[in-house]
Amino acid sequence: MAVHDHRRKTEESIRCLVLTVSDTRDERTDKSGKLIMKGLEEAGHVTSDYGIVKDEKGAIASWIHKGVEEASVDVILLNGGTGIAGRDVTVEVVDGLLDKGMPGFGEIFRMLSFTDDIGSAAILSRATAGVIKRTAVFAMPGSTGAVKLAMERLILPELNHVVNELKKDT
Repeated sequence: MAVHDHRRKTEESIRCLVLTVSDTRDERTDKSGKLIMKGLEEAGHVTSDYGIVKDEKGAIASWIHKGVEEASVDVILLNGGTGIAGRDVTVEVVDGLLDKGMPGFGEIFRMLSFTDDIGSAAILSRATAGVIKRTAVFAMPGSTGAVKLAMERLILPELNHVVNELKKDT
């Protein structure tokens, strides 16, 4: 079996909840959320829900719970709130809800950020991913450069594969 043969039996269109975590952005100024949705659309996927939420634990958790319980959501894509500032709580919320982690996402994201983009400042990124029930969750930084990197190099190339793995036993 070739290395990529396992990707052949995959969903054609993945349904995603896109959530921007920000105290300052709105629908007009949310460039990163728009970039995620554009990338999904260009790859043949669907944004089934979209929101912007303040960087507050309860608000972020509420959206994640909503997405996990919705039959129309396969994947939750968050951007923002992954830094080390006091208000950055996305990672604490996501990691606290995960049933299974995907540490490779954060590790490779930081490696690519270091080598391709921002150098040693990559140590400040706390990008994370994992699974809650049968829903994949990816939390990436909120800058458009970080979103572009995460989506193009990591998330979109594996999105069908991830969802296919989560649906294997259903």
